[in-house]
Amino acid sequence: MSVIWGTPYLLIRVAVRELSPATLVFARTLPAAILLVPLALRRGHLRPLLAHWRWIVAYTAVEIALPWFFLSEAEQHLTSSTAGLLIATVPLIAVVIYRLISPATEAITRRRLLGLIVGFAGVGALVGIDLRGTDLVAVTEIAIPAVGYSLGPLIISRRLSELPSLGVVSASVALTALVYAPVALTHRPAHVSLEVLGAVAGLAFGCTALAFLLFFALIAETGPARSTVITYVNPAVAVLLGVALLGEHFTAGIAVGFPLILVGSVLATGSRPGASSTVELAAEPSPG
Repeated sequence: MSVIWGTPYLLIRVAVRELSPATLVFARTLPAAILLVPLALRRGHLRPLLAHWRWIVAYTAVEIALPWFFLSEAEQHLTSSTAGLLIATVPLIAVVIYRLISPATEAITRRRLLGLIVGFAGVGALVGIDLRGTDLVAVTEIAIPAVGYSLGPLIISRRLSELPSLGVVSASVALTALVYAPVALTHRPAHVSLEVLGAVAGLAFGCTALAFLLFFALIAETGPARSTVITYVNPAVAVLLGVALLGEHFTAGIAVGFPLILVGSVLATGSRPGASSTVELAAEPSPG
């Protein structure tokens, strides 16, 4: 899972060379929907969603439809390595959001406060050392999926926890494909290279359809809290792939920011023995 969900940043960076962000989101979600929806229908996992359609729409918006568009938009200007590291702030953002929503139950302990300070210092180092000029707009765009990936598990845990996961994901990718279809079908690129087609196929089948199925199996095997360990490995995979396959530079900002973000996330999302794992659930990663 760490490899699969550390890969989208590289594939998105390749795909946006020829595809618009909206077209890429459509091209990624339509094949996944074609694969997952029949499976969900056969298992009877879509009918229970009807009574909760408003929350399904909300989850789709914050977890897939908006994040994948703005992530693709940002990667037109950022390297895949930088995008992967900025998304690694999801556990830090989740701690803050959960604290605002449930101040009585989600205390900011000294450990978590230290983690937030260290983690966001890492973001500051990454942005301050590496990024210049208009790239700051792309950083702001990355903030949208980072916040969305923090809110998605919150909606799942509080509103959709009793629904079949396969049904939720199938409906979400299908809804996203439907929303982006008008723009994608009217803004088709004149030419798409085999390299970009391969990147889109990897995003659709590997990083979306297969990834969600494997992640559900991982949660069933290890539990939601332990499954969040992959959050800390994803950015390392993104950096290694970007440097090795795209020729991106291993910059001073990455060297300073990545360890700080990683340590900060571990400290901020750690809980004392016997404590609620609510924040840990919020740190569950999503495919980029």
